[in-house]
Amino acid sequence: MKIHEKYIKRCIQLAQNGIGTTYPNPLVGCVIVHREKIIGESWHKKSGEAHAEVNAINSVKDKSLLTDATIYVSLEPCNHFGKTPPCSDLIIKYKIPNVVIGTIDPNKEVSGKGIKKLEEQGINVIVGVLEKECNELNKRFFTFHNKKRPYVILKWAESKDGFIAPLNKEKKEPFWISNEYSRQIVHKWRTEEQGILVGTKTVLEDNPKLDARDWYGNNPTRIVLDKSGKISNDYFVKDKKNKTIIITEEEKDTSNEKIKYECNIFDFNLSETILNILFRNNIQSVIIEGGKQTIQTFIDTNTWDEARIVIGDVFLREGLTSPRIKKKYRTKNIIKDQLNIILNHD
Repeated sequence: MKIHEKYIKRCIQLAQNGIGTTYPNPLVGCVIVHREKIIGESWHKKSGEAHAEVNAINSVKDKSLLTDATIYVSLEPCNHFGKTPPCSDLIIKYKIPNVVIGTIDPNKEVSGKGIKKLEEQGINVIVGVLEKECNELNKRFFTFHNKKRPYVILKWAESKDGFIAPLNKEKKEPFWISNEYSRQIVHKWRTEEQGILVGTKTVLEDNPKLDARDWYGNNPTRIVLDKSGKISNDYFVKDKKNKTIIITEEEKDTSNEKIKYECNIFDFNLSETILNILFRNNIQSVIIEGGKQTIQTFIDTNTWDEARIVIGDVFLREGLTSPRIKKKYRTKNIIKDQLNIILNHD
């Protein structure tokens, strides 16, 4: 079993190369081994393109070795036609006799069916190697399919004395508590998630762009709460540069390719309503960046999975107090800033 873990661990490493580029597909890595030597490996790189198994098989120079090989994959090979053919059929085509799988795919179109097809063809299948680690790799994908909502990350920056903003601001632009290195990391995070959400007050006071301009990668879909239509077309969130979903109580018939309006009541079930809307729009993960009331809504209803809190090297003395989560955290340093990470395990 240890030898299997070695190669599944490599599958996980490979799969991580696809963070932020495979949506709505999962992260998958694949390694092909012949007599304890890796003869092919790859990962799924982008939705609509070849899956990890296809890329790995194509990387094998001598295909005759496949009939005496073991293929390792972090997630169950698919068994249905989507944008690409089933990977299970390709494994069968090349008569690969052994398949080792990290974890079962939660997608109802796949779940268990790929394994069943392989076994019906006489292929030796082992399932559940480093299963916990493989599930963690695809925490966004698993949350979306199992809980019918996106994976929720709460993020904010606060001063050393616990404030997220001063009492009064002179300009409609962000007030920076964190340093430039922390801000660059935040932009990296944005490329890894499908959506980014803020409330009305944050837009009106900061006029944020909510993009990933300081890091290479995809910009997330902007999700903006605007209950009574206070946000005018002058704000960056309505500049049509990136896809934007605006959740409001105001009836709108002006949705277009870049801006979509979702009309819903803002009541005590707001966090659940928001997540239902994002699920319908196939948003698998969302990073919630503000403001305090919006973040606290998700904390109070326990509808979040992870929190990332940047403690800047400043004291404000007074201001808007930060949200509060009473859970254990682990800490990292970003130059003089401190990053606290909290996981909300069930």
